[in-house]
Amino acid sequence: MSEFTHLHVHTQYSILDGAASIKGLISKVKKTGMNALAITDHGNMYGVLDFVNEAKKQGIKPIIGCEVYVTDRSRFDKGGKDDRSGFHLILLAKNFEGYKNLSRLVSQGFTEGFYYTPRIDYDLLRKHSEGLIASTACLGGHLPKTITRFNQPVANGDYSNYNFNLEKAEEILQRFIEIFKDDIYLELQNHGYKEQVMVNYGMKVLAEKYNLKLIATNDVHYINKDDFDAHNILICLNTGKDVDDTEGMHYTGNEFLKTPEEMAETFKDFPEALSNTQHIVEKVESFEITRDVLLPVFPIPEGFETEYDYLEHLAWEGARLRWPDMEERPEVKERMDFELATIKWMGFPGYFLIVWDFILEARKMGVRVGPGRGSAAGSAVAYCLSITNIDPIKYKLLFERFLNPERISMPDVDIDFDDEGRGRVIEYVIGKYGKDRVAQIITFGSMAARSAIRDVARVLKLPLTEADRLAKLIPEGPKVSLESAFNDVPELKQAKASGEPLVQKTLSLALTLEGSIRNVGVHACGVIIGPEDLKNFVPLSIAKDSDMPVTQFEGKLVESVGLLKMDFLGLKTLSIINDTLINIKHHHVLDFDIDTLVPDDKKTFELFSRGETTAVFQFESPGMKKYLAELKPDRFEDIIAMNALYRPGPIQYIPNFIDRKFGREKIEYANPVMEEYLADTYGITVYQEQVMLLSQALAGFTKGQADKLRKAMGKKLIAVMNELKDKFIKGCMANGMEKEPVERIWSDWESFAEYAFNKSHSTCYSYVAYQTAYLKAHYPAEFMAANLTHNLSDIKEIAFLIDECKQMKIPVLGPDVNESMHKFTVNKKEEIRFGLGAVKGVGEAAVESLVDEREANGPFTSIFDFVKRINLRACNRRSLEAMAMAGAFDNLGNVHRAQFFYVDKDNSSFIEKLIKYGTNYQTSLSSSQASLFGDLGTEMSIPDPELPKCEPWTKLEQLNKELEVTGFYISGHPLDDYDVEIKNFTNIQIAEFKDDFKPFLGRELTIAGIVSNVEHRTTKTNKPFGAFNIEDKSGMMRVVLFSDDYLNFKQYMMNETPLLIKAKIANRFKQEDNFEFKVSSMQLLSDVLDKQVRAITVLTAYEDVTEDYMTYITDLMSKNRGNTSLKFLIFDASEKTTVEMLSTRIKIQTSDVLRELQQKGIKFRLIA
Repeated sequence: MSEFTHLHVHTQYSILDGAASIKGLISKVKKTGMNALAITDHGNMYGVLDFVNEAKKQGIKPIIGCEVYVTDRSRFDKGGKDDRSGFHLILLAKNFEGYKNLSRLVSQGFTEGFYYTPRIDYDLLRKHSEGLIASTACLGGHLPKTITRFNQPVANGDYSNYNFNLEKAEEILQRFIEIFKDDIYLELQNHGYKEQVMVNYGMKVLAEKYNLKLIATNDVHYINKDDFDAHNILICLNTGKDVDDTEGMHYTGNEFLKTPEEMAETFKDFPEALSNTQHIVEKVESFEITRDVLLPVFPIPEGFETEYDYLEHLAWEGARLRWPDMEERPEVKERMDFELATIKWMGFPGYFLIVWDFILEARKMGVRVGPGRGSAAGSAVAYCLSITNIDPIKYKLLFERFLNPERISMPDVDIDFDDEGRGRVIEYVIGKYGKDRVAQIITFGSMAARSAIRDVARVLKLPLTEADRLAKLIPEGPKVSLESAFNDVPELKQAKASGEPLVQKTLSLALTLEGSIRNVGVHACGVIIGPEDLKNFVPLSIAKDSDMPVTQFEGKLVESVGLLKMDFLGLKTLSIINDTLINIKHHHVLDFDIDTLVPDDKKTFELFSRGETTAVFQFESPGMKKYLAELKPDRFEDIIAMNALYRPGPIQYIPNFIDRKFGREKIEYANPVMEEYLADTYGITVYQEQVMLLSQALAGFTKGQADKLRKAMGKKLIAVMNELKDKFIKGCMANGMEKEPVERIWSDWESFAEYAFNKSHSTCYSYVAYQTAYLKAHYPAEFMAANLTHNLSDIKEIAFLIDECKQMKIPVLGPDVNESMHKFTVNKKEEIRFGLGAVKGVGEAAVESLVDEREANGPFTSIFDFVKRINLRACNRRSLEAMAMAGAFDNLGNVHRAQFFYVDKDNSSFIEKLIKYGTNYQTSLSSSQASLFGDLGTEMSIPDPELPKCEPWTKLEQLNKELEVTGFYISGHPLDDYDVEIKNFTNIQIAEFKDDFKPFLGRELTIAGIVSNVEHRTTKTNKPFGAFNIEDKSGMMRVVLFSDDYLNFKQYMMNETPLLIKAKIANRFKQEDNFEFKVSSMQLLSDVLDKQVRAITVLTAYEDVTEDYMTYITDLMSKNRGNTSLKFLIFDASEKTTVEMLSTRIKIQTSDVLRELQQKGIKFRLIA
């Protein structure tokens, strides 16, 4: 057996062109007796760090490389077909300098040369060739392609007497030799293509002439021969083809990781090409690409020698502001001394200064910064630097939860900025440290179990219904795999073992491809800051979601190559707070600092106690509202605890927490010392910090040991727990405690501590919740307006918020050119006015122009005054049409919306006439002002256009136009007229069940909604079926009707028709996990009352039965005679008596009477 190493290998990071997992590749290499392996993915180094780590773990020598794309022109040429892709070239890092050069080349391929693929050019190769080994690659390489261009394959494969034309090929080769010297190798491949055989013999001729070495490779794309089908699936996903479309496929089934014996057989005519691979392996040095984090150098001002000196100065300066009584509080000085000493010893002063600096700058720029998040809020130094805004001493937050003095690891400060200002902070960081030193972090989207089934099924043309059924059999959960699903779901196991052949193949290939990289993205908040050019540490790429470069290593790995990772998070709630404060300032001429609020406001706690926390950060869910109403929090500590408890696991302790607060459950402590640490949570261990403090107080644990215990409990590290349990028991007993209560304490911790939450984080986010609750309690209209502004893209949330405004008795008015701003605002009557920026087609320039004119010269008096004054270039036809449809001109005199769109005999709309009129007026005015003899009376010669005569839109037309330009209904809802029907005849809203039918299996559901998007179609077997959307105020769903159901109900399938639909959730095709919405009846909503109500009972208080009331009822009955019985229930609440009376003479027409009664606020009951 010849010694051999694979040097041309694609992993799954050759996205959708590599079906080989790194772990699987290296395992096979080891199993087949090879001792080294290269990674050469297409144009990228995404998998390099993962590859190096796994290779070292398995005892295989890693060779870092890449198959780059080289353009023969300039990498900056991106004009046509010739500039696409480029020629392939294998580059391998011989040493650390080679690794850095490879990183630079691959990075610039993305950042400078990307055109369909990341491309480099020969100019870059010359600059960055040191330390690199090159190989001529596959048939896509420059040298092989040149050989095939000037030579023709021989049918019998015998090239012993073939006269190769290698003149042009030699020119290319000489270029390679000039660049790489003796580190250029000629690559041979043989997957079964006749062109490869010809190229191999051509390479042999060149090798002999130029005294170069041949190497054999296999262009590996998958691990085993039988993975070929799985790889084909990836190629189909990449190209959009299905499995039957083989045109353009460039794979033969031989591109797998062959054993040395298989390679020896394949290249028996070139034995030296096998052993020469080991020559390269021996050339490659062992080097480390991981290192300790190198922080950017923070520039310190004059007068300070070190970063620590400056940090210490800032910290003590801040401490005096945070704690004016610091001199009288020895615990403050002790805490500060401890933290500063730890930060200095760990080498992190620069880190704190970097964070302090960009947070300081953010505040200067007007970007709102959160009070902190995560364990960083446990740092008093961070508090003094205003990195955080929560007093860690007051709330018993621990520094060692943030930085363990017994275990050096990078601090992790995650910062929340308002989501509108986050980008500006990142721009500042780029400006400060340099654009070549700041990048975002890549993410990889992989095929999860369900998506793997769906992807494979599409390519194999498995029917969509069957693919959907199989995918839905996979249990939901973050760690569910196909392998576990086959074990846990009998139906899935049976399908894989003995199902239809196509189903079996689908599941088998899905199992192979599960976990394959599907796409790349950008980390939502991670930012890398380096001390020098990032390409010296990590290869960079680009992403469509980011203007910044993006690291090619993902977040969990990127710190290991020496780079500082920080999370810049955009928090919408902070933008809502910002806009609320702007609204308050505008409306009340009041400016206050929300970050200085002391959390002790009675009105705010009353709001929490009523459970009225819609739009209150993290306290919005129905369950949370219920518990708040029971708890009636009257102190900030209750809010912190509820934030920590209301999550899976600890939620079970909330009833105990509430009962203990009100004395219904006794609070007991196993040791009196515990009361000091558990009193705030009524004896329940809610926070990890409580466990840490108690372990120190009871057992004498050090701060580092306490943090170790916290981590072991949270992550269920059994071995560590057992070690610490012994230490804890001994420590407690040494402090005089009996063993039995000590073991009870430990047992309680074991059962609950895994649920214990980070108090630092809970306190920070509870403070944000308190701020939002304070604003809602004191400035409700301003707060709700800000919430509406920041939820425009979520129709369901907008409807929910508008409903909340109604309950709060805050009117939400449509847009108005005389009152609206860009965002939602509050007027002088405490009403919320719709923002013009929320109207599609009305750009920011149009709104700005409109508002500027209004503020400069007063309200618009008519539509004619409006077009005479507005900038018609900024506020163009599209803007005017959108504003008219949304009702923004409704208050400008006697003009209705339909008139704007009326088209006259000249085929021009009224809006077009208005624009022409306004343009002529402005031109005339401008000419008059420019003329020496200008006469201001000229303007009078342009008469106002005549208002067209046409019918107003119907209510439904008007609502649909509003929906078109805003995404939702403004002046009402098409179902508003059917409140009685919906309240009395439906039992569920669409949003409650449309995403998950399973909990409603077997239940009869009745919904009401508006029909839209109707389709009448035929199946492949020519049978008619239909589909339509049904939408209520909560959401929308698609209903499909087949066979008899379609024939029975198709007459109801008309757009804009309000329907009452009864249906049952049933199993589709008798399949256990496949459900359908099976319609049993449909009815026009307008017919429901008259057809289903047999009798109406009017409920009337005794004292309301006056002569006027009786006259009103008599008139109502006589005007609306029909077939429905009418009863009266007269009640006397004080005497607790009732009298029921039936009208035997007059029967009534149901719908009109009920709407009248509802409008008058008269209560009634229906008998169906």
